[in-house]
Amino acid sequence: MRSSSSLAWLVLLHGLLACPTAQAFELPTQPVSAADKSAPRPRARDLGIDIGIYASGPLDAITDVRGVLVGHTTLIRGEGKLVPTQGPVRTGVTAIIPHAGDLWREKVPAAGFVMNGNGEVTGLSWINESGALEVPILLTNTMSVPRVADAVLTWMMRKYPAIGISDDVVLPVVAECDDSALNDSRGRHVSEQDVLAALDQARSGPVAEGSVGAGTGMIAYERKGGIGSASRVLPAKLGGYTIGVLVNANHGLQKELVIAGVPVGRELAVQRAPTPMRSIIIVIATDAPLDARQLGHLAKRAILGLARTGSTVRHGSGDFVLAFSTGTRVPHYPKEALRTAQLLSDSHLNPLFEATSEATEEAIINALLGATTMVGRDGATAHALPIDELIKVMHKFGRGPAQRK
Repeated sequence: MRSSSSLAWLVLLHGLLACPTAQAFELPTQPVSAADKSAPRPRARDLGIDIGIYASGPLDAITDVRGVLVGHTTLIRGEGKLVPTQGPVRTGVTAIIPHAGDLWREKVPAAGFVMNGNGEVTGLSWINESGALEVPILLTNTMSVPRVADAVLTWMMRKYPAIGISDDVVLPVVAECDDSALNDSRGRHVSEQDVLAALDQARSGPVAEGSVGAGTGMIAYERKGGIGSASRVLPAKLGGYTIGVLVNANHGLQKELVIAGVPVGRELAVQRAPTPMRSIIIVIATDAPLDARQLGHLAKRAILGLARTGSTVRHGSGDFVLAFSTGTRVPHYPKEALRTAQLLSDSHLNPLFEATSEATEEAIINALLGATTMVGRDGATAHALPIDELIKVMHKFGRGPAQRK
């Protein structure tokens, strides 16, 4: 059994690992009422909530896949009544870079899947057509997509001055969720500088979660949502491959919420968010050598993890999945007519499917656990998932730290 002192240490350790110095994002400049950050928040495993059968990686994050980098810029300014185009501001941007090398010339196999299409991922058609990803993945709010895409063009052209002249043109990949329940969306406050900061400061290591980056103004299961991450590592006999997932959770009703099979949403006191949101972006990384077709299969399995948290993919939702593999490279300008690559056989994919579902489920829970109460426009409040109440509910159903040995 895990002692309370052990749990406290794990919670403190997570708070230290997830501090702003460990993950690049703008320090908030907001009144105390805007975001409650008075205490570190535990992750699922800190609370004895074990999902599935496979072990997590050392960080239990998408950055457990070697080479994957994540950066956030968080924008929190102002409070009180909404003044369109002026604030309050509760938004941001998150950047995911598949590898630290030359991504433009050494693309990674990739695929996307749309469960319900009320949303946008720019460049998705080209990803599915070419079977590769040649640019970073950016997450932000709905009405900031054009500005974020334009900033990605700036970043890419700085790195590759020949783009659009003697080199190919580039299509940014930007995925969105709607944060207008808390944020002044008409202000389109995410600037080019904010995007460049997230990209330039993207790092490996622990991933900040909850109300950060693109997740700053997001709401999930009528509680404060946002960024969450998790990973799984297969046993050596199954290849030893790593699966990492990062989500921007902005979906669901509280009554639907299920954590590790426990109907948590029905047990908690009702605390309705300003406006129930309906969207989620799921990004999957793996070092398993997969091609685009296989990654498309992987992307579909993430929806099973989403469903295990209670989501029914409601009408009007935008549920998008992007999956990529760092296990092989796709040359932008191949010199040889024939390309040889090792690929995992389809008959060995099942453990990766299981790991993807598990990591997606846990990433969503980590988004809820990592998020702090946020007061946004017009005093609208998205309340954090209450940790003490959650522990009581988990114990009631025989789950949680008191049951771990």
